[in-house]
Amino acid sequence: MNKALALLTLLLAFSFTSCEDVVNLDLETGETRLVIDAEIMWKKGTDGKEQTIKISKTAPYYNNTTPKVSGAQVRVENSNGDVFTFNETEAGVYKCTNFVAVIDMDYKLFIEAEGKSFTATEKLTSVVPINKVEQALVPDFGGEDVIELTFYYTDPADQVNFYLTDYQSEFLIFPEYENTNDEFYNGNTISTRFSHEDMKAGNTVKITHRGVSKNFFNYMKLILEASSSNPFSVPPGNIRGNILNTNNANDYALGYFRLCEADQVDYLVK
Repeated sequence: MNKALALLTLLLAFSFTSCEDVVNLDLETGETRLVIDAEIMWKKGTDGKEQTIKISKTAPYYNNTTPKVSGAQVRVENSNGDVFTFNETEAGVYKCTNFVAVIDMDYKLFIEAEGKSFTATEKLTSVVPINKVEQALVPDFGGEDVIELTFYYTDPADQVNFYLTDYQSEFLIFPEYENTNDEFYNGNTISTRFSHEDMKAGNTVKITHRGVSKNFFNYMKLILEASSSNPFSVPPGNIRGNILNTNNANDYALGYFRLCEADQVDYLVK
């Protein structure tokens, strides 16, 4: 009996020790693609002149850095024929300081990078302002109460609207995103809730609420569904955005060119 107990103890100790070993899987490396982060966001209360587009490349899973793409030619044109040039300010970062944002105007993106040409077209979508933010303490599944924030906005009754909200704070490693539409709330006040087990008094939560197009809403819906799935399952394949290679449709870039009006609130948790 003592020998059996000793053997069981040894096996348990070995199993706990082995769990600490780092196992690097031999993952298949896919084709390298350009990644274009092209969000034109016009924040309420600003002139919207300063905009940034970032260009990088995909990298193997275990890489610690993201390859930046330098030397690209980047510009945006609106339907009036106005041209806005984005100049490289650091590796892979391209900035414009004279952009003119006009609600419901069409804009076209042009990028020349590493011998390839890309274009995308999108309309600048408006957003209604955030009316107020409320805070409450609500029960959590773990047994302890958590802080919940709720912000409210009044949806326009004369149009179909789609929204994308992100939350940023010191307790979040990455922003958390949420898609919303007015399918069941058209013309009414909409409330959106956010909670996190690590949120506490003294934290500042930056709420960025955007108006987005239906196509971008559907794109982000696929992105959010894929990112919350089992990481060890077979991936559904690259989710393609609206950025097209003008010479080779199969050599597309990842990302989505979108133009959004946004309302932003920095809420101090009490």
